[in-house]
Amino acid sequence: MSLLSESEQRQVSEAIDRIEVDTDAEVVTVLAGQADDYKYIPLLWAALIALVVPGAINYLPGWLAHHQLLLVQWALFVVLAVLFRLPQVAPRLIPRNVRHGRACNLARRQFIEQNLHHTEKATGMLIFVSEAERYVEILVDRGISSRVDNAVWEGAVARFTEQVRAGKTLQGFLDCIETCGAQLKHAVPATHERNELPNRLIVLD
Repeated sequence: MSLLSESEQRQVSEAIDRIEVDTDAEVVTVLAGQADDYKYIPLLWAALIALVVPGAINYLPGWLAHHQLLLVQWALFVVLAVLFRLPQVAPRLIPRNVRHGRACNLARRQFIEQNLHHTEKATGMLIFVSEAERYVEILVDRGISSRVDNAVWEGAVARFTEQVRAGKTLQGFLDCIETCGAQLKHAVPATHERNELPNRLIVLD
């Protein structure tokens, strides 16, 4: 996984510049490499297996003495804790609802931290992506949500998510920004020139 290069980030910024000419909405894009480090989850799996497996084999006749069982448990825990921390293994151990929950929380924090809730006429929009979780979300303030049905953004999110899964994050951003811009142009048309928030892609790595 690699985040967008500087030239690709500029393309995202330029796309926002183009759509904001026609709308009073303030669009902010955030790209996170990963929403959480999930360090505790590999340890939980290692501890669970180290408790269950030696306990199960101990029921076999004449298998292990008590002190040997403890050694096996400790050795198994250490080996699995190291193995489960490998980048190729760790993501597979994290339940989907946990990954999406962490990404969802980060998106909402970014909405606040980027001051999208303080825009003139409450027309802030966040397009958020977390690559490791393959998670995309669009959050809008009440000035937009009162004029555009959430189903419109859900469709854009679904398409963008497929592009992230296919490794086409840049194209996903560009397509999503264009789709959102078309909706915002009619729902929240430009009334005067302004630019309250930065248009650059914010990268959290």
